[in-house]
Amino acid sequence: MTTHPKGKRPRPAAAVTGVHPAGPNHQVLTVTTPDGGRYAYVRSPCAQCPWRRDLPTKVFPAEAFRHSARCAEDLAMTTFACHMTGTKRPATCAGFILSDDAPHNLMLRMKAHSGALDFRNVKPLPGVETFRTYSDMAVANGVKLNDPTLIATRSRREAGYGRR
Repeated sequence: MTTHPKGKRPRPAAAVTGVHPAGPNHQVLTVTTPDGGRYAYVRSPCAQCPWRRDLPTKVFPAEAFRHSARCAEDLAMTTFACHMTGTKRPATCAGFILSDDAPHNLMLRMKAHSGALDFRNVKPLPGVETFRTYSDMAVANGVKLNDPTLIATRSRREAGYGRR
């Protein structure tokens, strides 16, 4: 067995498992962290966070928000990543963790249960309001309210959309 500095083994690296084109200059990546890998999350919304209401909307194409909508479905196993952390050191977005959708995301719940995520460590920036739900953010960024990708999100279902 190889000995590592300070007796620690290297953490498995994150891997890009999906690439979804979202416009001429944008793409949405699906990134996974192998079991045993460190779970990273941002503690406050970053300077360019699309969840912030004080920043311009439509910086990213609406298609990017359509691809990521599944993170806001009940029991979702995907999260919304901070685009500032990149693929080498991916981290879950603080804006998403602060949203009303986060407590219903199974991945976040499992990370919280294991101690890898502490919701109390994620704080809003003083005086900066964020979108309350994924659907609110997506609509502000050009996704139509009745877009099929939003129908399964918790906030749209609670508003009566998608009921049969």
